[in-house]
Amino acid sequence: MEMKEIESAIEGILFASGEPVQVDRICVALDMDRPTVEQVLQKLMDYYAYERRGIRLLHIEDGWQLCSSPDYADIIRRAFEIRKPAKLSQPALEVLTIIAYYQPTTRAYVDQIRGVDSAYTMGLLQERKLIEECGRLQVPGRPHLYRTTKQFLRAFHLTSLEDLPEMPDLGGEGQMRLDEEGRIVDPAEGAEITGADTPETAGFPAEE
Repeated sequence: MEMKEIESAIEGILFASGEPVQVDRICVALDMDRPTVEQVLQKLMDYYAYERRGIRLLHIEDGWQLCSSPDYADIIRRAFEIRKPAKLSQPALEVLTIIAYYQPTTRAYVDQIRGVDSAYTMGLLQERKLIEECGRLQVPGRPHLYRTTKQFLRAFHLTSLEDLPEMPDLGGEGQMRLDEEGRIVDPAEGAEITGADTPETAGFPAEE
C-alpha cells in the first residue's frame, strides 16, 4: 500500500470505531509494524491540527480516536440541537483533582483532604463517567477504590495521566480548595470533616 492509502485506511478504521482504537489492532488490520503505524497516526494528528480541520485525532493512552474540533463545538451543537454540557462545579473539580492525582483512592481519603463528605459529588462524577470504581481496598470494611476514566482524559484533552501538571503534596491534611482560576489553594492545618456536599453545591451549574 502507498502512504496515501495507508492514511486513508487508518482514517476509515478510526471513523468507523467511534471509540479509541488500540495501535496493535490497527497494525493487525493493515499487516504493518507498530513504528510505521504510529508515524502515520502522528502525521494525521499534526495535519488536522495545523490545517485547523473540523476533526481532530486524539492520542489517549495506547489508543487513538477521531473527534470533532473543539473550535466548532457551538456550531456542531446548533446543527444537532445539542444542549451545551454543564460546567463542573468547584466541589466536583476538587474531587476530580484528588482522584486524578491519588488514584486509586477511597471516598474516605477524598473526604479527609477536602474536609467535607463528598459522597454526593462522587455520585455525580460517576454519572458523568469521569470516575469509576476499580476494586476494593484490602482493609476492614473493604471500601471501594475509585479512579478516573478514559472519558476524563478525553474531556481534559490528555493523552495519559502523565500529562497532568505537577501538584503540591497535600499529604491528606486539611481542606482542599481551588481558587477562581482553578489553582489549588494550600490546605489549612487541622481541618475536620464538618459538612457534606449538597445538590445545590455539588451540582453542575449550567453554562451561561
